[in-house]
Amino acid sequence: MKVLVPVKRVIDYNVKVRVKSDQSGVDLANVKMSMNPFDEIAVEEAVRLLEAKTATEVVVVSIGPEKAQDQIRQALAMGADRGLLIKTDDEVEPLGVAKLLKAVCEAEKPDLVIMGKQAIDDDSNQTGQMLAALMGWAQGAFASKVVKTDGKVTVTREVDGGLQTVSLALPAVVTTDLRLNEPRYASLPNIMKAKKKPLDIKTPADYGVDVKPRLKVVKVTEPAKRTAGVKVPDVATLIDKLKNEAGVI
Repeated sequence: MKVLVPVKRVIDYNVKVRVKSDQSGVDLANVKMSMNPFDEIAVEEAVRLLEAKTATEVVVVSIGPEKAQDQIRQALAMGADRGLLIKTDDEVEPLGVAKLLKAVCEAEKPDLVIMGKQAIDDDSNQTGQMLAALMGWAQGAFASKVVKTDGKVTVTREVDGGLQTVSLALPAVVTTDLRLNEPRYASLPNIMKAKKKPLDIKTPADYGVDVKPRLKVVKVTEPAKRTAGVKVPDVATLIDKLKNEAGVI
């Protein structure tokens, strides 16, 4: 079983995000970048399937600038077999990403696509569902447990009411939740080995996909700063403030 894992280069989750002075977007200058945490969980799950001999090959793909090779190498150091970078310096929207991944799936013919449920930079939570729709494949979103059985994959999903277990016929798309696993740290020997693993570089034009943006960002602003709390003299005042000022009851 071949597993394809898309990964995204994003601002590290420990970094405080700054908005550009002209409010045109997020300031990425001299900012630490890393692999999207949800994608890191997807890589870990794919590598575990590989170690259990359930999977035969794990291919990692990223869409972004040349520096996205760093995140692919990180995935290779975790245990993936080979990488593919679709190089573009343009901002690619979820639909464009899904179309590129569809082209990659048609070329690689994976049995299973495991990807993060969302990226922490835009929180779109769209690409996995779009890819499944474009391919006509089964999908299991927000997976907290993945088990491969005879020609199928059983996915336990996080839903509002608790947990839902679905059985998906392969090929399928699975998007990972935080509770699926805890990603490993790559060891130094594996980091060195990752430098020798194959990494192909292509462009969107190689796949005949137009990734021209369909949306325009009007303005990006920081969230309003939290105001200091106040002490209330009694319960009646508290209820009044919750009802008339906060509007929560």
